[in-house]
Amino acid sequence: MAAAAELSLLEKSLGLSKGNKYSAQGERQIPVLQTNNGPSLTGLTTIAAHLVKQANKEYLLGSTAEEKAIVQQWLEYRVTQVDGHSSKNDIHTLLKDLNSYLEDKVYLTGYNFTLADILLYYGLHRFIIRKLKHTEVGNEPNIIQGTEIKELRFKHKCLAQTYL
Repeated sequence: MAAAAELSLLEKSLGLSKGNKYSAQGERQIPVLQTNNGPSLTGLTTIAAHLVKQANKEYLLGSTAEEKAIVQQWLEYRVTQVDGHSSKNDIHTLLKDLNSYLEDKVYLTGYNFTLADILLYYGLHRFIIRKLKHTEVGNEPNIIQGTEIKELRFKHKCLAQTYL
C-alpha cells in the first residue's frame, strides 16, 4: 500500500474529513502533506502523528513517557525496517522477529492500541497479501498456521474491531 493510500485510510479511520492532498518526493516517494497553516510536512510517521493530533486522538501516540518512546521506536522501525525490505528472506526474518517480540504482548506497547500498531499493520499488509496470493486455496490452512501469519493475525486481528 503506497504511503498516500495509507494516510488517506488513516484519515478516514480517525474520522477526519477528507481534504488533505498528498504528494510524493524523491526516488523513495516520501509522502508530503501541504498544510493550510504553515510549512509542508514530510514523512509517513510525521504526517500520521499530525493526523492523530488533528483528530484529537493523542492517546494513539502513547499515554506515558515510556509508551510514547515505544510508539516512536516502532514508527521508526516501520520506516527503516519494514519499508526497506522486500526479499523473501528479509521478510521472513522480520516477521519471525516481530512474532517473538509480540509473544507476551497484546499490542506493540503492551496492552494499548497505538499508531504504531496501525502503521505496522499497514506496512506488513502487503507481505501477508502477497503470501496468501501465492498460496493455493487448499494450502491456506498451512500458511495461516505458519509463524509469520498466525501471530500477526492474532495480534492485529481486525483493526475495525479494536480501532478507536
